[in-house]
Amino acid sequence: MTLFDMTGKVAVVTGSTRGIGLAIAERMAEHGAKVVISSRKADVCDKVAREISAKYGAGRAVAIPANISSKDNLQHLVDESNRTFGRIDVLVCNAASNPYYGPLGGISDDQFRKILDNNIVANNWLISMVVPQMIARKDGAIVIVSSIGGLKGSTVLGAYAISKAADMQLARNLACEYGPHNVRVNCIAPGLIKTDFAKALWDNPDTLKASTARSPLLRIGVPDEIAGAAVFLGSAAGNFMTGQTLVIDGGATIS
Repeated sequence: MTLFDMTGKVAVVTGSTRGIGLAIAERMAEHGAKVVISSRKADVCDKVAREISAKYGAGRAVAIPANISSKDNLQHLVDESNRTFGRIDVLVCNAASNPYYGPLGGISDDQFRKILDNNIVANNWLISMVVPQMIARKDGAIVIVSSIGGLKGSTVLGAYAISKAADMQLARNLACEYGPHNVRVNCIAPGLIKTDFAKALWDNPDTLKASTARSPLLRIGVPDEIAGAAVFLGSAAGNFMTGQTLVIDGGATIS
């Protein structure tokens, strides 16, 4: 047994078929958790769940696809996770949307609403669906994957940054509400990570150079460098941490 042991825990991770979500699911499985793999595409979810179970033990992962924009889909995700594994101990709200790259003056109403609905409202929906069982057991950990975009101004990621700042406040509010029941709510705020989701920020060499020039580590991160923080927050190691935002950005926000 170690502080980071997750044996016996069940973790639901949204957006877990690639990037940061996949890395989190894999590392939680490695540390003993049973994991629910969820994204929009059932075939991709099935493939990832099979690979994790093959690597870490039969039945270690199950695929339950869900579109975070659908409240019914999210309820199905929770219901099926409970039916399959009997409980949810850790919830990682990782899935997010960013359909617009540019100044706020050019964003359409539909694009703005999609960002706010998927990145804030859907998180609150899912947490509200999962938290009653955590309260009943007086134990649970909720992790919202935010972004350092929520800590900085931006000329091209305005709406996304607004949504990620709101996620940090959502974690603070819910930490206050659920803390008396021993349910912890925290955020992780990654910096620039090499994922398909953030490709617009690193695919162009000039953009990448500008993004990393003032970062102390002088590079962008990879998904696995975020996963350890999620294991920390979901395990006994993080039992006294709530309402906080863990910034993992190679030092970008300090320079």
